[in-house]
Amino acid sequence: MKYELGRCLLRERLQEKGMSLEELAQDLHYKPEKLSDFMENKRIMPLKSAISIAVTLGCEVNDLYELITSESAVN
Repeated sequence: MKYELGRCLLRERLQEKGMSLEELAQDLHYKPEKLSDFMENKRIMPLKSAISIAVTLGCEVNDLYELITSESAVN
């Protein structure tokens, strides 16, 4: 099964944790603009960033994006 990334769910994960974008940026030593770009789907999180964000927020990497499944045809 093939997966595509849908929209970023970082905003929702921050709300669940009760954390602001600025607090997360400070914890990770990132610029808030970088995280904002992820949230607005202007940039896709590199795996290393996604792991750091997930660990900090206490969630799984898979929880940071909507995952869209598609069946790939095998000929």
